Amino acid sequence: MIKYILRRILMFIPVMLGVTMLVFTLMYITPGDPIDSILEGGNSTVEQREALREELGLNGGYFQRLYNYVSRLMKGDMGICYSTKRNVSERIASTFPNTLKLTSISVALAVVIGITMGLLAAVWQYSIFDSVSMGIAMVGNAMPNFWQGLLLMLVFAVKLKWLPATGFSSWKHVILPAITIGTSSAASIARMTRSSMLEVIRQDYISTARAKGQNEWVIRLHHVLKNAMIPVLTTIGTQFGYLLGGSVLTESIFGINGIGKMMVEAIKARNYPVVQGGVLVIALSFSVVNLIIDILYAAVDPRMRSKMS
Repeated sequence: MIKYILRRILMFIPVMLGVTMLVFTLMYITPGDPIDSILEGGNSTVEQREALREELGLNGGYFQRLYNYVSRLMKGDMGICYSTKRNVSERIASTFPNTLKLTSISVALAVVIGITMGLLAAVWQYSIFDSVSMGIAMVGNAMPNFWQGLLLMLVFAVKLKWLPATGFSSWKHVILPAITIGTSSAASIARMTRSSMLEVIRQDYISTARAKGQNEWVIRLHHVLKNAMIPVLTTIGTQFGYLLGGSVLTESIFGINGIGKMMVEAIKARNYPVVQGGVLVIALSFSVVNLIIDILYAAVDPRMRSKMS
């Protein structure tokens, strides 16, 4: 297991290098000059523009700038934010915890609701509960997050005044955005849990367990659900990684100072170091989540342990 984890960690290196080159290339070919956004006007002289370009490292060619950026990155330097003159790592350190907190709560909520709904739908297949719950899951998957967020804000913050509309300073501020981005994840987890359980429940060893007289709920929870968790864990990991980088609109709607909102503002201002640093952190987080999911595979399915040894 330790060797497998070390191998996976070593695989982070080419993944992060590929992401770095891709994002840097996209920023390089993006139309517009960040100098225009920084100086905000046409009153600057050519000498001032060239001096600022030299200071920010924007005066070289593609390969020279890529080499300089990767060299600094290897030393832990993500660059300087053009607008605040602060280190990019400091900006990310102040925004990423909010995104991570929101994503973790949303995924935890989605896991509890999704697995419970999928389990009961599989147990009571073709029942009214099955039809209604899967119908709700389909609506949850199809509903745009930004529309749902605005609707929740209108009802619970504006009309009923039960919860705050914006901010992220207390647990009340977390409820609406967590529901907003957790709905689609709960729907995906519920549908995957149901389909996976229905596949497992038809296996011969389930019939054998029933023939031995085991309690039906013990069979469903210990034998069926446990053996159906591999694809469910994959879905959970994918949703977690997706929400880390996909909560941009939710953070903007609810005024949350997260990494998604930070990157949107950086893209508008052509603040290249902030965009590149944000994407790298999200990519690294996604890789770590995938590694954790792979480790959980071994805990759920003993057959996976031999493959990881």
